[in-house]
Amino acid sequence: MAMASFARRKAYLLSRHVSNSGDALRYSFSLTRGFASGSEENDVVIVGGGPGGYVAAIKAAQLGLKTTCIEKRGTLGGTCLNVGCIPSKALLHSSHMYHEAQHSFANHGVKFSSVEVDLPAMMAQKDKAVANLTRGIEGLFKKNKVTYVKGYGKVISPSEVSVETLDGGNSVVKGKNIVIATGSDVKSLPGINIDEKKIVSSTGALALSEIPKKLVVIGAGYIGLEMGSVWARLGSEVTVVEFAPDIVPTMDGEIRKQFQRSLEKQKMKFMLKTKVVGVDSSGDGVKLTLEPAAGGDQTILEADVVLVSAGRIPFTAGLGLDKLGVEMDKQGRILVNDRFVTNVPGIYAIGDVIPGPMLAHKAEEDGVACVEFIAGKHGHVDYDKVPGVVYTHPEVASVGKTEEQVKALGVEYRVGKFPFMANSRAKAIDDAEGIVKIIAEKETDKILGVHIMSPNAGELIHEAVLAINYDASSEDIARVCHAHPTMSEALKEAAMATHDKPIHI
Repeated sequence: MAMASFARRKAYLLSRHVSNSGDALRYSFSLTRGFASGSEENDVVIVGGGPGGYVAAIKAAQLGLKTTCIEKRGTLGGTCLNVGCIPSKALLHSSHMYHEAQHSFANHGVKFSSVEVDLPAMMAQKDKAVANLTRGIEGLFKKNKVTYVKGYGKVISPSEVSVETLDGGNSVVKGKNIVIATGSDVKSLPGINIDEKKIVSSTGALALSEIPKKLVVIGAGYIGLEMGSVWARLGSEVTVVEFAPDIVPTMDGEIRKQFQRSLEKQKMKFMLKTKVVGVDSSGDGVKLTLEPAAGGDQTILEADVVLVSAGRIPFTAGLGLDKLGVEMDKQGRILVNDRFVTNVPGIYAIGDVIPGPMLAHKAEEDGVACVEFIAGKHGHVDYDKVPGVVYTHPEVASVGKTEEQVKALGVEYRVGKFPFMANSRAKAIDDAEGIVKIIAEKETDKILGVHIMSPNAGELIHEAVLAINYDASSEDIARVCHAHPTMSEALKEAAMATHDKPIHI
């Protein structure tokens, strides 16, 4: 039954692709302005070398387009690789190893007299990982014959980008199609001056020279919780201040509650429904004046370091887009159609500068689809099926809709859950905190959302991502043989619980 339904879906998708491909090709050819014929003009000029930009550049070159990528930082990979996803994961892993050595090794029969943090060595390992990966992207550019220009790009016409190069020069790069992939920047808060010393953004939090005794995190989103957990493991007393009533408001409510309890067991403190109304950094530390979000008595919270993690905003300033009349929304995001074209012919935009989740992997998918359209092919990204992961321990990974979203849609649904306490691999390694939750449509059994809290949830989620992308049912997953003993069996059991009944609980 499951394989038959898969075959039907495959036939449907194939027929849909064939029937629509002609329209897609005609539309994309009408938008592209042809391939470059001269030696100096590019088919594609990409402004920004982050996950969206560099991936788009490589894919464009692989499709036979003459491509130039312009990056102001001087190293490729953008915020994610240089001061975001990659260095934070390095510190998350290093701090987790230290925490495990302190609290778990003895239970496994591994004993030693003492363990200490060598922060400079930890930072050096992080920096080495970043340097190796950025050089790796430059190598991929050379392999795929992508021209790399180091400098600040400004769009001066729909076919020209002026570049102030890092060596002090200036040049104009010409292209048939221009792709804006400049990413996002830290969102500041009124009255709070980020100096990257005592008051830091996520960038500064990745490069502290010593472990703060007290760290206050303003904002309980992905980034704030990840960086807060790094320093909490290393010994900081961490307090998270959040204006909203919940941490990570986009997370499934049931999972969120368990997640917050887990972080609290790790000694992270939370002050929800609380706003920062004043900051004093004139002394040795920082004094925050707080009051309830709804108003009320003020209190003072002291810290050695304050991390401002209130989100990110699109980076579009100084690009010259306003002079060309490129349309943006109230949040400063560039408006594009489903082929990533702005209202100005020849100018495209991808990644964090357009609506959609501000995630590196979403930007990569945008980049591939965008240049596929430019090359006259068909591209596709479905933002409703992009996974999200909080890389704490345990991790939380999700794809599809939350139970709250499904309720709001008025869809009748079933929920299946399976705790890792009943998973043999999790118990064997003594790391069994967490749960798998699957939401499926009641009538069809189609999976609507999957939410996992567990060690390595970010790796486990991709089976669910594939299932949701192919409109699979919970029965489809339940009938697939999973290796034993693995953490992945928890997903199978949750699917069994959704469709019928699980075996091991």
